[in-house]
Amino acid sequence: MAKNIIRTSGLSKTYSIGEVEVHALRKVDIKIDEGEFVAIMGASGSGKSTLMNLLGCLDQPTSGEYFIDGHNTSNFTQNEYASIRNQKIGFVFQGFNLLSRTTALENVELPLLYDRTHRFNDPVKKATEALQRVGLGDRMHHVPSQLSGGQQQRVAIARALVNEPALILADEPTGNLDSRTSVEVFSVFQELNEEGITIILVTHERDFALFAKRIIELRDGKVIKDFAIKNRLEAKEEIKKLKEDSVLQDQEN
Repeated sequence: MAKNIIRTSGLSKTYSIGEVEVHALRKVDIKIDEGEFVAIMGASGSGKSTLMNLLGCLDQPTSGEYFIDGHNTSNFTQNEYASIRNQKIGFVFQGFNLLSRTTALENVELPLLYDRTHRFNDPVKKATEALQRVGLGDRMHHVPSQLSGGQQQRVAIARALVNEPALILADEPTGNLDSRTSVEVFSVFQELNEEGITIILVTHERDFALFAKRIIELRDGKVIKDFAIKNRLEAKEEIKKLKEDSVLQDQEN
């Protein structure tokens, strides 16, 4: 039986704007098992970013419970939240969030420098392995300005992987990339998922959500759909098609 990585019960978030209360999330109950690849979808204002912030322990719910990897976060202190973020969650953001003057290797090594558990004796070796895992073993000593957008996002994925988290949260990870580079990034995500890594993706683009295995759709702070994807897109096949189309266009020109 699969182990729950994430479980929420009645998870709600209300913001007060002056005298107005905004119910961003309304009693959300979800379960995500180890090894799943889930896309969270919804229009602007649906609550998907709020849910991502709560799942990432970047914010606290107004009510309800959230369990991550068996830990009930309901009464966590700020330090406990920080520990969970460092040890259990790898983040991948739309804007890469890399330090511009440090190399890819140093960017990936950074989370290990804040790890108070001392789980990893050789941060450089661990960071090197993470970069090799995403196909950037030959770009370790390049700074972000020397890397393409796709390569920068791969560095961000390696950084998310390096502390062996229970799951990776990816928030619009291809929002700043062109279509072909986006598919290449999803190829990395699919490979990592095949290795058993749990991935939760927030996206507003259904075409990209179809690279996942399951879609949770939100509207007005509530889950309106939760289903397995029957005809999942395989990123490697899509890359092959894009290359074939490119060759045909060159021949026509």
